[in-house]
Amino acid sequence: MQNITVTITDALERWQNLWPDWLISIAFLSVAAILLLFLHSLIMSALQWALRGRLAEFGRKLLNRIGPPTRLGLLVLGLGVMLQAVPDRGPGYQVLEWGLLFGFIIFLGWSAITIVNTASEIYLRRALRGSEDSVLSRKLLTQVRLLRRIVVFGLGFLTLSAMLMTIPSVRQYGVSLFASAGVAGLAIGLAARPMLSSLIAGVQLAITQPVRLGDEVLVEGEFGTIEEIQTTYVVIRLWDWRRLVVPLSYFMEKPFQNWTRQTSSILGSVFWYLDYSTPIEAVREKFQELLKASELWDGQVGLLHVTDTKERTIELRGLMSAASSGNSANLRHEIREKLITWLQETYPHALPRERIEFGNLPAAPPAMPVRH
Repeated sequence: MQNITVTITDALERWQNLWPDWLISIAFLSVAAILLLFLHSLIMSALQWALRGRLAEFGRKLLNRIGPPTRLGLLVLGLGVMLQAVPDRGPGYQVLEWGLLFGFIIFLGWSAITIVNTASEIYLRRALRGSEDSVLSRKLLTQVRLLRRIVVFGLGFLTLSAMLMTIPSVRQYGVSLFASAGVAGLAIGLAARPMLSSLIAGVQLAITQPVRLGDEVLVEGEFGTIEEIQTTYVVIRLWDWRRLVVPLSYFMEKPFQNWTRQTSSILGSVFWYLDYSTPIEAVREKFQELLKASELWDGQVGLLHVTDTKERTIELRGLMSAASSGNSANLRHEIREKLITWLQETYPHALPRERIEFGNLPAAPPAMPVRH
């Protein structure tokens, strides 16, 4: 029995001599990492199984979203605890400890960003549930999404700063830079001015909201719809599907037209130039009839007046309202065409024409007899 014990001891000593301690430790930590990942997978699968049938599509998306950061957190915390149990830690362990600290900072920043994104989506989901006011919906979407991007940008910046401060050389450089300040600080301030200006403009835009997602605007002579509001720029989808990219600060510094600031409804106008013999009242009745028959008219404004007189024609202006600028444009085209068609069929003399009138001309002299 004693001989067997001695043989096993010799074998262990030979095995330890064959494999250095650092390699054994790496193998131990690698196995631990695999087990931790397997444990996380089991926990997430158990949650999905326990909550099956209770989660809608939105809930499943949220559960999938928290998977990656929690996996990283469990891995970092588990390896950190196991690393303390490893005996005879050499110089290489300092690099491993620094890597775990690096991962822990990433986990905190990632988790904070995930919480902000999740909270904003839950708030929007509840606030917009059953909301029929498009102006209120666009206001909430613009505020929450823009503020969320600014907060996420700030969290990412803080996370990156904390990661860099864990590097001794970078930390010492940062301390000396802040200590010297002066020209270097001024240069950094000037370089960061566009970014800070965009962030400040983003906060102002989120609070005051001169434009919102879905607003129809006239910018630089181009008409379009606000399609995206990013941290530093705004994307406008033009009427011909081109995209106009405008700096965020533009809407805080320059004038522009917002056609849907308070409401999506908008007035449209159509002009006709007709003959003086046009029966105004009959045209007004037909105008009202065409509006009531159109699905694009919202029933609020429908007026027809003579707004000007020219030498040969009178100017009729028809005002009509619609729920959106797109409907307004189509409504104006429809009413213009149908009223012209009606005038051609019913009152053709009402269309513009040139008159030539002959007064009392002197009688023609008698014809001279023809001599043969």
